[in-house]
Amino acid sequence: MTRLGLLNFGLRHIARPFLSRAKTPERAERDFVRAARFFHKPKGMRFTTQTHKLSAPDRSLPISRISLGRVDETGAILFFHGGGYVAGSAWTHRGMLARLSGFSGVPVLAPDYRLAQYAPAPAAFEDGLAAWTILRSELGLSASRIVLAGDSAGGGLALGLLAHLLEAGETPAGLIGMSPWTDLAMTGESLHTNEANDAILPRARMPELCDIVLAGGNPGDPRISPLYANWLNPPPVYLQASKTEILLDDARRMVETLRKAGGEVKLDLWPDAPHVWQIFDGWIPEARDALDRAGAFAKACLNRPFQGES
Repeated sequence: MTRLGLLNFGLRHIARPFLSRAKTPERAERDFVRAARFFHKPKGMRFTTQTHKLSAPDRSLPISRISLGRVDETGAILFFHGGGYVAGSAWTHRGMLARLSGFSGVPVLAPDYRLAQYAPAPAAFEDGLAAWTILRSELGLSASRIVLAGDSAGGGLALGLLAHLLEAGETPAGLIGMSPWTDLAMTGESLHTNEANDAILPRARMPELCDIVLAGGNPGDPRISPLYANWLNPPPVYLQASKTEILLDDARRMVETLRKAGGEVKLDLWPDAPHVWQIFDGWIPEARDALDRAGAFAKACLNRPFQGES
């Protein structure tokens, strides 16, 4: 059996049952932290966190800087972690983000946005927009030197932020989405057709998760479901997904939507990888391959000519 086959077997018999039985989002949050201790962290990784004060009273936003090797400080990847909006952090994703930094040649900046069990939507989006503002105003990065990125819920958050920025007249260099969750209305067919194939995500818990995230809000809100956003001249977008995951159609339909808006979009599909397999860098070669491709895409976006800098 291949390494990927062994990973799928372990996830299907250990991780997926854990997610199926998790009684509270707080429990899922704690389990993610425990699991993150087993994620590979490349030698030479640098990880620091700075807390930024926000204009809202008594509000601040931690943003971590992750890098590997020599990096170009004039550019950055603004990355939003996954975890269903109820788990995850820059710390849990640090190994994967360090590898992405190494392949892209720029630092990765990852905010710890508010999780939904403490502040439901649109709190995560508001923190994402605040992180963008910090990169632009406090760190002095131009829009064309920032690539937006995210995995799972974070991929949806990055896309929601991109649509908002385009309407506001700002254009990032591009966007990378890893198994993005783009539709909290849960209308994708793969939620049903891949239910038995997905190695980690239990479809039966998705409605409950959406209720926690939305707290009565509109599942079609483009800030949380970018599939329904108004797209205006999007920059290059690169998405990765697995053919066997329940969120496959969230990526496929996002590609169709962006192309209809005139966007240049590439979708890479892996035949039998788990949801966000990139986080298993160091364990399976498919993760390294995906991160290599994502890093190359970011590097190309940051090096391409850009007209109309905002």
